[in-house]
Amino acid sequence: MTNQDILSGIVSNANNAFVNLTPDELVKTALERHEGVLTDKGALAADTGEFTGRSPKDKFTVADEKTENTVWWGPVNTKFDPAKFDSLLNKVLEHYKGKDLFIRDAYACADPRYRLNIKVVTETAYQNLFANNLFLRPDKNDKNETDWLILAAPSFKANAETDGTRQHNFSIINFTKKMILIGGSGYTGEIKKGIFTVLNYILPQERGVLSMHCSANIGEKGDTAIFFGLSGTGKTTLSADPARKLIGDDEHGWADDSVFNFEGGCYAKCIDLTEEKEPQIWNAIKHGALVENVRFHPSSNKVNYEDVSVTENTRVAYPIDFIDNIAVPSIGKAPKNIFFLTCDAYGVLPPISKLNPEQAMYHFISGYTSKVAGTEAGITEPQSTFSACFGQAFLPLHPGKYADLLGEKLNADKSINVWLVNTGWSGGGYGVGSRMKLSYTRAMLTAALNGDLDNVEYTRHPVFGVMMPDSCPNVPQEILHPRNTWTDKHAYDATANQLAEKFNENFKKFESGVADVIKNAAPKAVMPNS
Repeated sequence: MTNQDILSGIVSNANNAFVNLTPDELVKTALERHEGVLTDKGALAADTGEFTGRSPKDKFTVADEKTENTVWWGPVNTKFDPAKFDSLLNKVLEHYKGKDLFIRDAYACADPRYRLNIKVVTETAYQNLFANNLFLRPDKNDKNETDWLILAAPSFKANAETDGTRQHNFSIINFTKKMILIGGSGYTGEIKKGIFTVLNYILPQERGVLSMHCSANIGEKGDTAIFFGLSGTGKTTLSADPARKLIGDDEHGWADDSVFNFEGGCYAKCIDLTEEKEPQIWNAIKHGALVENVRFHPSSNKVNYEDVSVTENTRVAYPIDFIDNIAVPSIGKAPKNIFFLTCDAYGVLPPISKLNPEQAMYHFISGYTSKVAGTEAGITEPQSTFSACFGQAFLPLHPGKYADLLGEKLNADKSINVWLVNTGWSGGGYGVGSRMKLSYTRAMLTAALNGDLDNVEYTRHPVFGVMMPDSCPNVPQEILHPRNTWTDKHAYDATANQLAEKFNENFKKFESGVADVIKNAAPKAVMPNS
């Protein structure tokens, strides 16, 4: 049975099948069905129910002839039995019978050469509005052929004992049948990240395209820049540059001659959102946008973005054209500059440094940042965090596969610059030093983008081996070499060694799948005391 046959059966057995409703119609229907309320700015506010975030332990991949020897099995990718998938699919289809369902045509990949057509079936109008906002929206004249089918059934609960799931919720990808099955959770991010995982499997293996968890923008001269970084590193803030047009804020592909957005919208965090800090996101929260799991100020429909009583993961989903200064279409040339953003709470890494291709591959696989006290419950001192390729949760292939592709592209074009940027601490670690000034970080990025760092002198970091510029326009020279900013030089040396050891310990789990040249780019914990 093909996906088209399945879809036809869903439509014929539904009470009502609402196909490609407009955002206005979806908002109206959601309000009538009591799925949400309007905020004072006209956005739809909805709760996602029991789950207010992704559930990584309940994400599965069907293990069959196609995937058995290609998927990176382990904690990130858990095997699911094909027969169990078929049984669960039949149960979800039975569950759909007699219900009102919402069906949407969408696609991923702004570069038409890599377009992936998608059909999304949801039980709720708010989920369908999310799909409209986050994926690319077909023209009316498009044929809307189906490559992948997403079935979202939040009110269906699996029986873990008989269905093969861990608990009642699940998100299962079947690469052979080109289907994503989501049940027991109304959290919309499962839809978005399901397709991202699919693209992370298809594009690198079959098309030679590097799939990336990053933001990207274009300068006035047409130069593309890519920004990688985990939460808290400043990726969203630094890529939102008024002098550059935004390609996208989260998911991209790098083909031989282009960088293109996978999506047609943004899914931004709302915690502590203010107009002053994030004006683009603030202004995008209007009619047609979807805000999730927020609460209001008393006796009003004005959102209180400081209220985390439901979750700290409050979100807003909106089409990318809700913000100004975007690239249309969402495509740029191959990148000239790549930035790995990290918030190093130990105060060891330079505020900006240049990487050779092997170091770039190593740091790409490492995906380092650190969490500090106050960012999450239970954290009282800095904690190192590593997420392979800056998006480990969504990698169906071994991280070495993506790093190899990155290395191929960097070695094919020697003019591409890769920068490691520390937006964290200087002059000491968290609690002793101070956070790097945003104005300095912006000045360093501007200098890198403008080519002002091309001809300055550099010094090699003795532990991490990266090249630190000795000067940078509009940045005090003394902060460029981190050891110089520490009063206690012995403490810096010891801390640098400790951080290097953390990198090396984390990298052990990837060693079997990477080349020696990448391993040799690891930091050397040999900083002499002085």
